[in-house]
Amino acid sequence: MIVPLHAASTRSCGSKAGALGTLLRAGIAVPDGYALPLDVYTAAVRELQPAALARRDGPAAARAAILGSPVPAGLREALTAALEALDGIPVAVRSSASDEDAQDRAAAGQYTSVLAVHGPDAVVEAVRSCWASLYADTAVADRGHRGRDGYPAMGVVVQRHLDAAVSGVMFTPSGPGSPTVVEASWGLGPSVVEGAVNPDVYTVCPDSSVVTVVADKRTRLDRRCDQLVTRDVPAGERGRPVLDDAGARRLAELGRRVADALGGAQDVEWAIADGRYWVLQARPITAALPDRTRPPNIPASASGARVLTGAPGSRGTATGLARVVRGPADFSRVGRGDILVCPWTDPSWTPLLQVAGGVVTEVGGVLSHAAIVARERGIPAVLGVPDATRLLADATPVTVDGSAGVITTAVD
Repeated sequence: MIVPLHAASTRSCGSKAGALGTLLRAGIAVPDGYALPLDVYTAAVRELQPAALARRDGPAAARAAILGSPVPAGLREALTAALEALDGIPVAVRSSASDEDAQDRAAAGQYTSVLAVHGPDAVVEAVRSCWASLYADTAVADRGHRGRDGYPAMGVVVQRHLDAAVSGVMFTPSGPGSPTVVEASWGLGPSVVEGAVNPDVYTVCPDSSVVTVVADKRTRLDRRCDQLVTRDVPAGERGRPVLDDAGARRLAELGRRVADALGGAQDVEWAIADGRYWVLQARPITAALPDRTRPPNIPASASGARVLTGAPGSRGTATGLARVVRGPADFSRVGRGDILVCPWTDPSWTPLLQVAGGVVTEVGGVLSHAAIVARERGIPAVLGVPDATRLLADATPVTVDGSAGVITTAVD
């Protein structure tokens, strides 16, 4: 029912597990672990799926049926043996769906991953959570938006959890002469991946020079026993670079090896733990980054207007009404073509990006889930704009230039 991660293939275990298996076989440092094949999911839900989806609340019923279903025969025993082989340490349980991490679509953050999982019972529940996430409202809405019928299958990765001192995301070069772009912060990776922190940015050029932009990293995510905790970064650490030039170059070289092994430019999640540089996952880059080497181009027409600047996250320009969204209670207020203005986004906000004309966030980097989804949707995004929810009044016209990282609006 499970296979060693180094033996996993995309065909049998889903895209994420398949990529990690390829990297392990190439000798790249990936936390060891196991994969649950797609067939295990298919067998587990074969009888649940049709009846649940026939109900009016089909996806919700399917989620509930999977989460409440009996454990497939032999699964708990197989997982117990796998955890013993990993010395009983906490593990990360990650989705590996058959339709994620594709060449044209990342499904960034759409399916469930659970960190700091300890013990067979907790791992079984995390596995079922990954399976059930195929029927999450965001996933179902996304497949409908893309005109995809049916439901994919879900493999699962169970691998050693790393207590990272530093982690982040890296985009390997997209072509000759292009740089490696690294975003990094203290602690575990979800802070950077989900856009919950402004990360340091390291641009490693083809000549090995490094351009560094250090951010004010106010919070970090860490494991405490079997829980994840967010805590404040001490004042003296917030503005200190998390990498030096040598570390950035080392990551760029690691990214080159990953891209060579997988056959193209990659979006890589990485971590530094136990003094080693690790790859946590890798997937194809689905849309190129805006050019970050050009200074913001403030339009002449902005005279007399309020001008805000941030990181250019997704190309294009859009004008619409600002909709300030601070949480799910505000979701229904976002109409087609509105400019979503928010503190940050997480995967549950993805449906808003199907109707919004542009995105502005107060926190987050250009390699975060929100930016990736915006680029795939082809809508402009500007990220890391301080006090955007206060400075951009709700329901007032704003123009977002995601190529330049500029927002303009009339002064009150």
